[in-house]
Amino acid sequence: MDAVKGASAHLINKNLSRRGPVWQQESFDHVLRSSETLDAKIQYVLENPVRRGLAANSAEYRWLWCRPFPNPYRPDTT
Repeated sequence: MDAVKGASAHLINKNLSRRGPVWQQESFDHVLRSSETLDAKIQYVLENPVRRGLAANSAEYRWLWCRPFPNPYRPDTT
């Protein structure tokens, strides 16, 4: 992950004609042990723009990639 962050930070800074950190330091990784935990983490990420006041709801945030995907650990309930 450090290589990806380093390379992307270099390109971002170059394109913005600036210097300095782009990414926050990572504190820890968390192992997901169930589909319910994964669903909760996905929902947390989808709600980030809402918490930051960038959109009234996650569907309004134009840079958010979100489409239905099959969860192999849980039967389709749609």
